[in-house]
Amino acid sequence: MKITHVRTHILEAKLSQPFAYSRAWYDTRTAMLVEIETDAGLTGWGECYGPARMTAAVVQNVAPWLIGQDPLPTDVLWQMVYARLRDHGQKGVVIQGLSGIDIALWDIKGKHFGVPAHQLLGGAARKDVQAYATGLYRRKSGDPLKYLPEEAAGYVAEGFRAVKLKVGFGLAEDAAVTRAVREAIGPDVALMVDANHAYDAVAAIRLGRMIEPYDIDWFEEPVPPEDVAGYRAVKSALTIPIAGGECEFTRFGFRDLFASHALDIAQPDTCAAGGLTECKKIADMSEAFGIRYNPHVWGTGVAIAASLQLLAVLPSHTPALLAPLAPLLEFDRTEHPIRQAVLKAPIEHANGVVRVPDGPGLGIEIDRKALARFAAS
Repeated sequence: MKITHVRTHILEAKLSQPFAYSRAWYDTRTAMLVEIETDAGLTGWGECYGPARMTAAVVQNVAPWLIGQDPLPTDVLWQMVYARLRDHGQKGVVIQGLSGIDIALWDIKGKHFGVPAHQLLGGAARKDVQAYATGLYRRKSGDPLKYLPEEAAGYVAEGFRAVKLKVGFGLAEDAAVTRAVREAIGPDVALMVDANHAYDAVAAIRLGRMIEPYDIDWFEEPVPPEDVAGYRAVKSALTIPIAGGECEFTRFGFRDLFASHALDIAQPDTCAAGGLTECKKIADMSEAFGIRYNPHVWGTGVAIAASLQLLAVLPSHTPALLAPLAPLLEFDRTEHPIRQAVLKAPIEHANGVVRVPDGPGLGIEIDRKALARFAAS
């Protein structure tokens, strides 16, 4: 079997209303899917996290190296691409592009052997995954002290047992909305906060101490990803677990984070940190360091499917317990017209639980009509 074609699909869709996190407003959702065809009639699909046109350029320039190659030795192909670009792309969009390629190759591999990717990754430890609702962004109008608690309560009514709140809008406002959301969801639902590296260590520690009484399950990206010393300072100062890593890449980047004892929870994005090949290695290293692993997920159904294949094989955080604490799926609940439309059978939750696709490869089928409908001009 040989690779015959590598294609990129840049997709975009306008939102009905914009929303913001701590550093920017969104009025459009984008995606970049990778399609790899073989002479055996098998097609694999992957997704790249990051700026769609830039990751597409990476994939298009790597494509000639893949044409004519056997798609099954995923590790060999990963190492070949990484080695050729090591001098120029140890992090960032190059690795994001490689991630989408790698996921598509795993999709082909699963289809070739007629099994889900998780079986080839080592076997499923679980058939479904508890999800947490990511939402609670800022809107152009309305009072966040009113609409954020209402939105959070809505997720709980849907069955979610965990929600994540965006912070980074000023310490006083962050503390006030955190308290309001906690009161709205009650004491038995997990609450996480995510600053998207809006603060320096001094401000992050101040905020952490202000919200510690509200039983926060983790404080995500409190400081910029380059500030590893800041991560250590925040981690040392607070009782709240510190999470991060969506802006880190490959086992080499996470090795340094783990050795620095900067994190309690690692959050590589499967579509950014190196794909399934690399994220399984990061997960194994995370276990060796005693660091929890909950992947960052922010994309279409392809990204969700790839993340679920990995989540299926991850060890529990607390394997010695009779009721071990399992890793969580980040389930984006914000508006995203492309997310489920690209799949013929959408990946949905039932009372906050998402089943791992059990079909061959990623276990999904792509709706090509949706690709045409959302194709960027």
